[in-house]
Amino acid sequence: MGSRISLWMLIVCSQILVITAVTDGNDVGALNAIKSSWQNVPPNWRGSDPCGSKWDGINCTNSRVTHLVLAGMGVKSDDIGDIPSLSQLIYLDLSNNKGIKAPLPPSIQNLKNLTTLILVGCSFFGPIPDTIGSLEKLIFLGLNNNSFTGIIPPSIGNLRSLSWLDVSGNKLEGPIPVSNGPAPGLDRLKNAKHFHLADNQLSGDIRSELFSSDMTLLHVIFNNNRLTGNIPSSIGLVSTLQAVRLDSNSLDGIVPQNITNLKSVSKLYLSNNKLSGPVPNLTGMVSLFYVDMSNNSFDASDIPTWFSELPSLTTLLMEKTQLQGEIPSTLFQPQLEKLLLSNNGLNGILDVGNTYSSELNVDLTNNSILDFNQKSVYNMTLNLASNPVCEGGATGTYCATGKTNIQSRSRSNGCDPVGCGSDKLLSPNCTCAHPYIGTITFLLHSFSNLDNTTYYTLLNDSLMSAFRSKQLPVESIFISNVFVGEYLHYTLHIFPSGHDRFNLLEVSSIGTVINRQQPNLIVLPRFGPFFFLDVNYFEGDKSSNHGAIIGVSVGSFVIVCLAISYAIYQKRRATRVRQSDPFASWVMDNGSDAGGVPELKGARLCSFEELKRCTDNFSEENVIGSGGYGKVYRGTLSTGHEVAIKRAKQGSLQGAQEFKTEIELLSRIHHKNVVALVGFCYEQGEQMLVYEYISNGTLKDNLSGKSGMRLNWMKRLTITLDSAKGLTYLHELANPPIIHRDIKSNNILIDDHLIAKVADFGLSKLLGDSKDYVSTQVKGTLGYMDPEYFMTQKLTEKSDVYSFGVVLLELLTARPPIHKGKYIVREVNEAIDKNPNELHKILDPYLGSSKTVGGLTKFVNLALRCVQDLGVDRPKMGDVEKLRTFIIHIVIQSLIRVVCMYHLKQNYAGENIWKQDCKNVN
Repeated sequence: MGSRISLWMLIVCSQILVITAVTDGNDVGALNAIKSSWQNVPPNWRGSDPCGSKWDGINCTNSRVTHLVLAGMGVKSDDIGDIPSLSQLIYLDLSNNKGIKAPLPPSIQNLKNLTTLILVGCSFFGPIPDTIGSLEKLIFLGLNNNSFTGIIPPSIGNLRSLSWLDVSGNKLEGPIPVSNGPAPGLDRLKNAKHFHLADNQLSGDIRSELFSSDMTLLHVIFNNNRLTGNIPSSIGLVSTLQAVRLDSNSLDGIVPQNITNLKSVSKLYLSNNKLSGPVPNLTGMVSLFYVDMSNNSFDASDIPTWFSELPSLTTLLMEKTQLQGEIPSTLFQPQLEKLLLSNNGLNGILDVGNTYSSELNVDLTNNSILDFNQKSVYNMTLNLASNPVCEGGATGTYCATGKTNIQSRSRSNGCDPVGCGSDKLLSPNCTCAHPYIGTITFLLHSFSNLDNTTYYTLLNDSLMSAFRSKQLPVESIFISNVFVGEYLHYTLHIFPSGHDRFNLLEVSSIGTVINRQQPNLIVLPRFGPFFFLDVNYFEGDKSSNHGAIIGVSVGSFVIVCLAISYAIYQKRRATRVRQSDPFASWVMDNGSDAGGVPELKGARLCSFEELKRCTDNFSEENVIGSGGYGKVYRGTLSTGHEVAIKRAKQGSLQGAQEFKTEIELLSRIHHKNVVALVGFCYEQGEQMLVYEYISNGTLKDNLSGKSGMRLNWMKRLTITLDSAKGLTYLHELANPPIIHRDIKSNNILIDDHLIAKVADFGLSKLLGDSKDYVSTQVKGTLGYMDPEYFMTQKLTEKSDVYSFGVVLLELLTARPPIHKGKYIVREVNEAIDKNPNELHKILDPYLGSSKTVGGLTKFVNLALRCVQDLGVDRPKMGDVEKLRTFIIHIVIQSLIRVVCMYHLKQNYAGENIWKQDCKNVN
């Protein structure tokens, strides 16, 4: 409100200019207020006539703004501006703007004509206002993947036209609201098709009143909450249901018998609860193709006959459900793709018959199976580990351990290597371009066989059809990194047509098409509902370049208005700056109040003038690096110490409190393998971090030879050890522990003594008490990014381990992670799979042959363990001693190899002894 008042005169002036314009004056005033308070609004938001000038993201009808669509544009703001004043707004989409860190105000109720509200993947926080129940025309409400807290407002039950309700992926708590007399609840939403309430902290019973026979629900998705009590039998009244997810709660009691009335349900999830009584009989649910009732407390029973009688069943998960007895061969039906029956009491002799599919994946670990009839010839993926059949030295492949129910696949686009420019990738049509990248997450599992390309083709064709229907310039889509865990995730690379990069409006339109679940996407019943989270497509400053609002006929008056407005604005702005400065109450050592701060664990406050002097007024000659954050300058302080000064550019500035938190954190980090913070600057609108200067540059430059120094194998091993020590310190010894989030060869620096130091904590994240961190804002560098983090937004220490593994492969090959459109992790894996004895083909030629590289096999194995798709399969960075011992072992092997090669070349009497001692060195 303060910013609106402070700009009142400016807005009044702007009204004069729109007398002859197309756009309604009230809407112009609201948009100008938004433009003034937001960062990164579209560059063409200039002039005084948004409708007539066709501002990006704005659509109008009869001079009124009806659509505001800014999806994925990188907007930053701590409020939603004057949006509630756009009273004729019908469609509002701000999705995938992680920089919008704001509450949703009660004034949202002013948008009485709103039919669509999409805020997916932003950073909204605080309660969902109860006034949202005033938006009686609302049809689509997507608030998922934010940080909303509090309860689900019962007033949402007043939205009688609502079809889509998605508040999943927040921090909501309390019960699912149902009506009570005049008080509304979700049970009144008779036209709703989707209840998506997953991944919150909802508690209490699922009230029987929530469901009724006159509802038209398709999807009930309540998983990953804290719901208790019985599954209400009233759910069996909703005959339109197609999918039910009640898994990962604390539901108990018996599954209601009338659940079999749900003839249209194709996916049923009841796993990870406390359900008891008999295993429910699902006979008659002929549409079922996915059933998961694992990890419940059902009565012990033989395998029910309905397991074999459901004609569409492709996936059956019944792990730890007290099943016993022999497995009937009739269970292995031709359409079955996945069967998980581990941790039960199944026994006898396994007979899979001869009608099963070659795509079948069966897990029967931890049972009591005595033998397997088809052990000599079978054509499926089978795991019988921890059964008697695998005891006594059995060597069948079906006895292998290390299974996981989480699956992933990396897919190739089939193109031959082509030299693409920096950051460009190959499209499926083998052209080089900058794709728009994001993760599409399906809330339901569509299929189990990840190698069946039919599903990818179906999804690809559906997406392309949706884009063409909106005349979007999309050339092709590459679907990769399929990841199956709690949900089904795909990485989408969407390539532009006609040029090598999308513009701002095109990216926004693509995101809107996907997150609005366009009709030709939602018609895929096998895939079901989904959401899309992108990676910020536009790096750097997206300056709006707003321009001045000047009218010839009233020019003089406008200038006066602007002058008055600017004076008022500057005064209020100065007040706000003082209030928002977290250092304002701190004073310098001499007692003067200059916004200064005391030293923090060795880091000191540097004035802007001091840093300006030591960099020759931030001369371009002193620039030693640059990135999305800003430029890095080399300078010399008055003490004579050389430093690297990281200067944030406009658009990358943090909030004051956030900046304070960062320097307090960085000042506490002291380790010889981590670059030290020397000081910082926070004045004159600047944010700068001052680090120790590391003279020999980055690991990337040293591997490429750009620095003038080449690294032999021994030096590379030492760098590996140093980097591992630095990361282990951050993960295990820093207080609080830290996840770096952007480990790469550019962020490992080499000093005069060839000691490696981990650098750049602009992206770091505190671990705190939680072992993982869920965020809608994926940060990192393409090629180094953990695929599991990218897919799920769940950040753990293992994300750094993955990036570290990519760096190890760089040390080995001296290739960047993405080289000529090829991904180094995939290239190395394919080379190893093809012929493990030909490692020399991927080796940096500078190192010589694989015979001269000591411990090569062990090094490669370590790297490949680090880059496993799933975090659970990767090692931890520390125990440092174990990692140190391992790498030192490789170093010693290398030294022995050098000594052996030297002595074997000598012609003396002890030569045969050296041959004997050295022949096993590998």
